[in-house]
Amino acid sequence: MYGAQAIEHGSTRPGRWLRDRRVKVMLWVAAIEGLLYLFHVLHWWAAVGLAVVALAFWWFVTRRARNDALRHAGWIFAASQLLVLCVPLALGILKAVAIAVIALLAIAALIVLFTDRS
Repeated sequence: MYGAQAIEHGSTRPGRWLRDRRVKVMLWVAAIEGLLYLFHVLHWWAAVGLAVVALAFWWFVTRRARNDALRHAGWIFAASQLLVLCVPLALGILKAVAIAVIALLAIAALIVLFTDRS
């Protein structure tokens, strides 16, 4: 049995498959939903509501579930929804930074215009 892995007690085939691929699945789900948000298919409040539902589902249902696949699916659901919430937050931060840079450039241009003696 050189190189064989031990099967964890209480795990199922779908649960092991999800456990091995849960980060990859979570990132794909978050990327697709993030694109939906960026193209205005998914509204900000829908993303927040779905994240709250996902977190509550994970907290109250899947953390204590005996089914291995349900635990991993709940984790993927909650993590992907929380990651999707980072898209609008990052977009808002980038917008604020862009507005601040434009305002600073406008102030600098006004200073140059008003200090010009010609």
